[in-house]
Amino acid sequence: MNKKQLRLEFKNRRNNLSLEQINNYSLEIANLIITLPIWKYSYYHIFLSIKSLKEINTEPLLAILLGKDKNIIVSKTNFETRKMTHVLLQDNTVLKLNSRNIPEPENGIEISSNKIEVVFVPLVAFDRIGNRVGYGKGFYDAFLKNCPRTTLKIGLSFFEAQGSLIESETHDIPLDYCITPNKIYTF
Repeated sequence: MNKKQLRLEFKNRRNNLSLEQINNYSLEIANLIITLPIWKYSYYHIFLSIKSLKEINTEPLLAILLGKDKNIIVSKTNFETRKMTHVLLQDNTVLKLNSRNIPEPENGIEISSNKIEVVFVPLVAFDRIGNRVGYGKGFYDAFLKNCPRTTLKIGLSFFEAQGSLIESETHDIPLDYCITPNKIYTF
């Protein structure tokens, strides 16, 4: 199945989830993340959930990161230049929805990609060797290319790995882990 077909199928599957399922699955994913060997790092990039797209609720994961006193980085997306800037999330950081309903920092201290050690990656689907299907705009692949090679890339998914391999392109960056409500995939 190609990326376009997978994107459509898995977006439909996600749309069929109730708010209760989303919150329960999101909490289960956060609880599994606690068991990963990733807590020696300092700089963690996390996506802020787009509720209208029924994305994983990252609030439980944010609470874990805050509880472990980690530096949390969030992005601001420029759709004209097709680039993301990364901002340190602080107590006084103002978050607002952009024109596409993506929560973003209004201001803050910009952090270079080369400081980021762990990235929690949004996705629509993934396969058993770490290839992923995102929203098709390439923002995360471009961002991940600018991170150090040692940066851990952790996908978060409500659903298990796709049985067949996802077609990959030269610009695609594979995941190191993917966490579902029931399983940790290591690639």
